[in-house]
Amino acid sequence: MTEQDWLDPDQDRRQAGSLAEALQTRARSGQPMHGFRLKYADLAGIDLVNHGQRQGWELQGADLYRADLQNAHLFALDLRGSSLMKADLRGANLHCADLRDCNLLGVRLEGARLDNVVWDRQLIQERRGRERRRGGDAAGARQLFEEAEETYRNLRLRLEKAGLFEQAGQFFHREMVMRRLQMPRLSGRRLLSWLVDLFCGYGEKPLNVVLFSLGLILVCGLLFFLVGVRHGDLPLGLALERGWAANLGDLLDCLYYSVVTFTTLGYGDITPHGLARPIAAFEAFAGSFTMALFVVVFVKKMTR
Repeated sequence: MTEQDWLDPDQDRRQAGSLAEALQTRARSGQPMHGFRLKYADLAGIDLVNHGQRQGWELQGADLYRADLQNAHLFALDLRGSSLMKADLRGANLHCADLRDCNLLGVRLEGARLDNVVWDRQLIQERRGRERRRGGDAAGARQLFEEAEETYRNLRLRLEKAGLFEQAGQFFHREMVMRRLQMPRLSGRRLLSWLVDLFCGYGEKPLNVVLFSLGLILVCGLLFFLVGVRHGDLPLGLALERGWAANLGDLLDCLYYSVVTFTTLGYGDITPHGLARPIAAFEAFAGSFTMALFVVVFVKKMTR
């Protein structure tokens, strides 16, 4: 086949006969394979592995819409910028393949080998949706976010089936972000979803819970230092007439009190009074909730 034949969008690939063999021959010739038009192509079982080499062949910018790639051997194949929309990749070997900038909407991946696939941090639909939203096209952005959510969900389910739970968790997080972006901007549901993402990344980021806990302890400790607490009959708090060493000691005591309040230990050696009481009540409530949340998120991650 000539270069023009591969790039012709009007060629009917369903009647191409030995197209898979021709594409294999083209790959092994070392000639470029950019922008090939392979809609509906029957490529089942094709072998596009660059045998004996760590670097795979390049099939960038290809149109593989509804192509049949069942049981194809695509180890380390560079598919950047290609359209795999509704392509059938069931049972295919995609180990180490590069799928960045690919359109993966509706792709079938049941039984595919997905180890070490190079994925985008954000799918192409998400990036385009954010661009549309910045341009003021809310309806177009919402449609793209819906497509992105569907694609993230499909990838998550396939990765979970393959036992690749870490990557599946990342796609679950993106799936939930896309669902949030489809909600009305000023709705309570969207605000609640954003808070859940901030606190724990929808259950996928236990480190967020730890950082929130440390931040809350620090903020409440500073507030206790400003409004004052008591250690027995002695006041603890900011006193400008005293030296920096004394104030630093009181600040450390207030941070200690913030820790025992957050963890609801309540030793009783330091007690709140005045404005410190509602702060202590809020921190104790938030602390008990946050620690329970951390246990749930941590167990979820560790039991996968």
